[in-house]
Amino acid sequence: MAVNEQQEEEREVLASIFEDDTAFKQISETCFQYKIGEDGHPKSFLFEIIWTPEYPEKAPEINLNAFYNNHVLANVKVSIVDQLKEQCEIMLGDAMVFTIIDWAKENHEQLMAEQPLQVVSPKIVTDTEKTEAPVAKVKEKKEQLSKAQKRKMADRVGVTGERPRGWNWVDPIKHLSQTGRAHER
Repeated sequence: MAVNEQQEEEREVLASIFEDDTAFKQISETCFQYKIGEDGHPKSFLFEIIWTPEYPEKAPEINLNAFYNNHVLANVKVSIVDQLKEQCEIMLGDAMVFTIIDWAKENHEQLMAEQPLQVVSPKIVTDTEKTEAPVAKVKEKKEQLSKAQKRKMADRVGVTGERPRGWNWVDPIKHLSQTGRAHER
């Protein structure tokens, strides 16, 4: 079977397997993404599998360069990619995307063992921040209303600042007189 035929067959199989899985995404004919873990969880990650022209005879490229992975430490990313590539080497010559995804889901805890639950980003303090004096607070200028505007607002909302009870009620008699009788229609 030719390489292109194998790729096309695997593409169809992946589409049928992952049709209801929101974690799987086919980016292009040769690029697939899978997210492992819950959204926003510090131990979740998204990896990308990119087929080379010689795939499956040659291992696909695997990366964690997606924006979603900004919280994952660099050494953890390298470790995950290395372990996934090891799995690819074992399965050369066979369709491997499903097996790699399945292996990553099963070994999620092992892959993210070095990732802390809370990622602490170090704050870089510059020389200007060290010597900078506290800035005075800028006073907010209140809107100035005229006496007439204040009177009008007080008439509308009352002394407490709230509208009186029933301000938007409809007078049923007036409403019904405007609609007319049923037999007149």
